[in-house]
Amino acid sequence: MDPRLLLDLAVGGAALGGWFAAYGAVRLATRPADPTPAPATMELGAEPPALVSLLVNRWTVTEDAAESTLLDLAARGFVELRQPGDDPRQTTLHLPPVPPDDSALRPYERRVLDRVRGLAVDGVLPLTALTFRDPARAKSWNKRLRAQVVADARAAGLSRRRFGPTVTTALSAAALLAGVVVGLAAAHYGSWRGTEDNPGLAAGVFTFAVLSAIAGATPGERDTPLGRQLAARWLGVRAWLRGHEQFDELPPAAVAIWDRYLAYGAAVGATRLTSAVLDLGMGDRSLVWSSYGGTWHRVRVRYPRGSRYGKTMPKLLFSAAISGAVGGFALKLFGPSADLFSTGSYPGARTFALVAAGIVAGAVLLLASGGYTLVRGLADLLTERTVTGEVLWVQVWKSTSQGENQPARPWLHYLAVDDGSGDRTTAWGLPSQWAGDCHDGDTVTLRVRPWTRRVVGFAVVGHGRSRSLAEATVPETTGVAAARAGAPSVTPQALFPPEEVGQAVGLPVRPAEAVDLPGPLTGVQFRAAGDGAAVLAVQTVAGTAGQWIWRLNARGQELPGVGDGAYLAGERAVLRVGDRVVLLTLLGVARGRAAYLPWLLAQAAARAAGRDEAVS
Repeated sequence: MDPRLLLDLAVGGAALGGWFAAYGAVRLATRPADPTPAPATMELGAEPPALVSLLVNRWTVTEDAAESTLLDLAARGFVELRQPGDDPRQTTLHLPPVPPDDSALRPYERRVLDRVRGLAVDGVLPLTALTFRDPARAKSWNKRLRAQVVADARAAGLSRRRFGPTVTTALSAAALLAGVVVGLAAAHYGSWRGTEDNPGLAAGVFTFAVLSAIAGATPGERDTPLGRQLAARWLGVRAWLRGHEQFDELPPAAVAIWDRYLAYGAAVGATRLTSAVLDLGMGDRSLVWSSYGGTWHRVRVRYPRGSRYGKTMPKLLFSAAISGAVGGFALKLFGPSADLFSTGSYPGARTFALVAAGIVAGAVLLLASGGYTLVRGLADLLTERTVTGEVLWVQVWKSTSQGENQPARPWLHYLAVDDGSGDRTTAWGLPSQWAGDCHDGDTVTLRVRPWTRRVVGFAVVGHGRSRSLAEATVPETTGVAAARAGAPSVTPQALFPPEEVGQAVGLPVRPAEAVDLPGPLTGVQFRAAGDGAAVLAVQTVAGTAGQWIWRLNARGQELPGVGDGAYLAGERAVLRVGDRVVLLTLLGVARGRAAYLPWLLAQAAARAAGRDEAVS
């Protein structure tokens, strides 16, 4: 190959490489901040839930923005959520006869409310009817909602373009410089080849147009000083909400009890059940709930595409051999030794020379690709590792770049697993004969090859606890229970004397300390007399809220004869006496003393029954 051609290619490649290096450096420097959460707090701010969702998700608008906005509208009286049966999916939306003044609604709030009003018939709309049937309309609606949320965040000084005018101008200037260099290199190539139409101008203009278009397409939003400050505080609110273990299992209709707390819980990703039921067409297999590690959180899943992913080692090596053989054969035929690059006198000589040069370049790439695949494939065999985690998603392998009518790979499945290493993961390639053995929520141990993302060993080590959306029906209170329902409330301090609590947890405790809880919940904590560490949390609630708490916790080992119902599950126990529900949770060093909770509940039930009889 002519050294002058190599020089021209090197100059043009250096210009392009320098621009993309500068572009990558700018993207790295303008990444959205990851604020340190403030201390846990229950104090809500003035920002609407959609903006809060943007702040806690590193300045990215997710589906939580629309869902939390709908819940906030319900909390503010614009719509009403009712659950007529035991299944939260039966929830219906009802428009009030006299709606509140909506003149102060933000554009994205009005967009959500208009959709509800537009679909409602006689003021009623099933919650599941909010989904879109036309993908194009769903995409357009969600795109406009995201734009409105971003515009509001910018107006409030909480967000800004990731690439501002200064950055865009600098990248465009660099694109112009790269275009000039590429154009000069192409012009030099045309001059020494003696081409009639010098390609320099066209190459330079094309390069500048492409690079400036990339520079002008901002990759999203980024933080501001005020945005970082508020994001840290809202992350503290998220920590407080996640500290209430039953909060993530509240259904959408619980907004009537929890008011705006449920809306903000959806905005910060602390309402698993509510977010699972709500669907405004933004559900995505790329953002999946996981309980691995003991707390519910969302994991972003990437589904790989490309020829190497999921391949067995024989197929991979065969592919490398084919690439090497084809590349070597083409290079032997059209390589420099064939002297096909000289300008001959016969017609089409230059065209043929250019075609031969392209074939040589392709042959070199095939050889490099085959060698790289061979080396990485062998290294993949030596770097097999074991992964244990929770199954998030199982689906027949189909590349995300394929359309709906494109063929899938029925012999291979995507397997997304949360191994607890972070909030992002990449799906593995699971042979289909194992796909039927695992289900969402199972804990599995895999032997995997990292480069090909191939699963070569599979075992289910724990079956997931199925969380059915339909909860058990709360029995109607009759007889003695109905009489107790009208009795005055009994405080946790009266139900659980420190002496009995100390006997149950195996160490002396201080008198109960009240804990602030939202809504109708009343709570206390018992602390060890020595170091003051919390050992037992007690929460009591009555009425409709008590029914919700009972539905969410009436599971595990039933304790017959204790009150009007009692259950023990792990480190938690629940007791129902009339319409009052008492929830106990062991903390700290007291964990592991669950065997004594039934006795403690029996004492509290007897004490509550005695007080009810005294009242009657």
